[in-house]
Amino acid sequence: MKSTKNKIRIIVYLLIILGIILYVFTSFMSKKLPDVCYVINNEPRNFSMNLFSVTEKNSSNHKLCANNIQNNNEKYTATLKFLNIIPVKNIEVNVIDPVFVSPSGTPFGVKIYTVGALVINTSTVKTQNGFEKPWEIAGILKGDVITQVNQEKISNNQDLEKIIEKSNGRDLNLKILRDNQKFETRITPVKSIDDSKYHIGIWVRDSSAGIGTLTFYERKNNLFAGLGHGICDIDTLEILPVSHGDIVEANITEIIPGRRGVPGELKGCFVNSEPIGQIKINNQTGLYGVLNKFPENSVEIPVATKQNVKKGPAQILVTLDNNKPELYNINIDSVNYNINSPTQNIKFSVTDPRLLEKTGGIVQGMSGSPIIQNNSLIGAVTHVFVNNPTKGYAIFAETMLVNSNSLLNI
Repeated sequence: MKSTKNKIRIIVYLLIILGIILYVFTSFMSKKLPDVCYVINNEPRNFSMNLFSVTEKNSSNHKLCANNIQNNNEKYTATLKFLNIIPVKNIEVNVIDPVFVSPSGTPFGVKIYTVGALVINTSTVKTQNGFEKPWEIAGILKGDVITQVNQEKISNNQDLEKIIEKSNGRDLNLKILRDNQKFETRITPVKSIDDSKYHIGIWVRDSSAGIGTLTFYERKNNLFAGLGHGICDIDTLEILPVSHGDIVEANITEIIPGRRGVPGELKGCFVNSEPIGQIKINNQTGLYGVLNKFPENSVEIPVATKQNVKKGPAQILVTLDNNKPELYNINIDSVNYNINSPTQNIKFSVTDPRLLEKTGGIVQGMSGSPIIQNNSLIGAVTHVFVNNPTKGYAIFAETMLVNSNSLLNI
C-alpha cells in the first residue's frame, strides 16, 4: 500500500515538473516565434516551420492591408503548435497575392547623413582651472545624437561647432536622441587654453559612405532594398539614424579572398556622383528607399514566404567579374524563425568551386546579395563566419519586403 502511494506521488511530481518544463518552453518560444505570418493565395493555409506547425483556427473574409504587404484578400487566426500537439500561441496569418521583385546583386555606393551630430568619442578639455569634462556633467554618452541646441536644429558638425564657439561659456540646452528615445540636458562650454576656443569635450560625425550590394527593387512602387543589415558607425557600432542619403552606381575594383580567421573583402569605387536612389530607412534589417533609375531587361521573380524556405540547393547572385551579377551555387543548411535575430534566419554554405576559388566564400561587401531558390527570392546575405568563410547567414526576403513596403505608409 505504501509502495503504491509512493509511486503515485512520484508520478504526480513528474507530471508537475513536466508541466513546468512545458510552460517555460512554450513561454520562451512564444517570444521568439513570429506573431504574424503570410501565405500566398492558393497555397496551403496550414503549414509547418521546422518542429512547429500553424493550424487555422478561424477566418474573417474582409479586405485589409497586411502589415505593410499590399493585400486585397483575407486573414485568419491560427494556432502555433510544437510537434503539432502542444499549443504555443495564437498568431495572425495574412493571405496575400504574390509579390514580384527584380533581384539585383549589383554593387552600389552609399552616402548617408545622420539626424544631427553623432557623438563618436569624448575627451577632456584643458582649461585654466584644469582638465574638465562638460559632457560628463551633462550626461552625454558615446553614441548619443545631438539633434537640437537652443531651439536650433543641428544638420551637421559645423552647425554644432559654431553654436558652441559663439556661446562664450553660456549654458546650452541640448536635445539628445539615445536608443530611439529623446531627452533634454544642459551643458556649459569651457574655454580651452590650447586654442582659446570653447569646447564641450566631444567628437562628432554627421555622415558615412561605403559600398554594399543591392538586394532587389520593385518597379511598381519604385522601391529598393539592400545590405540585409543596417549601416553602423565604425566607432560607436550603433546603427546610424538617417536624415537623408543617396545611393549611386559603383564598380568592384578588387577582390580580397577570405580565409579562416581573416575576412575577405570586395573593394569598389563610385562610378559617378549622380544618385540612382534616395535612402529613407537604415535599420537592423537593411537599407531601404526610392529608386529612380532601373536597369534594363530586368527579370521579376516572386518573393517566397519564410515557411517556403527549405534546406537544400539554392543560388546566390553576386557581382565579381566584369561588374555583372552571376549566379553561384550554395546549400541552405538550416532555417531559423527567431524574430529576435532577423539577420541570421538562414544558415548556408558555399558549394560552387568558382566562387570558392575567387573569394574563398563569403566576404565583406557581399551583404545584400540575393539568394534564390526554386525561382523565388528567399533571402539576402548578411554575415560571414569569420572562422569559416565558406559559411554565412542570411535574412528572409519576406522581412526585407515588409520593411521596404513600410515606406508606402510614410
